[in-house]
Amino acid sequence: MKPRHKRFAIIVGGLAALGIAATLVLNAFQSNLVFFFTPTQVSKGEAPKDRTFRIGGLVKEGSLQRTDITARFVVTDTAKEIPVSYTGILPDLFSEGKGVVAQGNLGADGQFTATEVLAKHDENYMPPEAQAAVDQAHEASKTLKQ
Repeated sequence: MKPRHKRFAIIVGGLAALGIAATLVLNAFQSNLVFFFTPTQVSKGEAPKDRTFRIGGLVKEGSLQRTDITARFVVTDTAKEIPVSYTGILPDLFSEGKGVVAQGNLGADGQFTATEVLAKHDENYMPPEAQAAVDQAHEASKTLKQ
């Protein structure tokens, strides 16, 4: 092979290796990407059916039921409600009427099965997406009542 052909082969091989590496990195990034949805968005069918996502809002007052290590509660954004089931130990700050973000999958029956539950860390904090969603749903429910 001539030196020019060798250089060309090395460049093509390097570009191919770079392309394969980029594809693998982007594929790994996409599979670990978790989106956030509100109960209203989930009710409208905007949430993925076959992928893990996060749902956030407030834990509805009087909805918490515990059996052994399984907890069932309802997440609401004051407009819509989604029932959630979680097996495990809930965070210490988890309580009714407070903000929560749960990560998991939505079942065919509309039940959200959480694999992770995150509670707010002080009395003033709620994730910005959850707070915006609660405010938007609250305004929408006011508009519908008028």
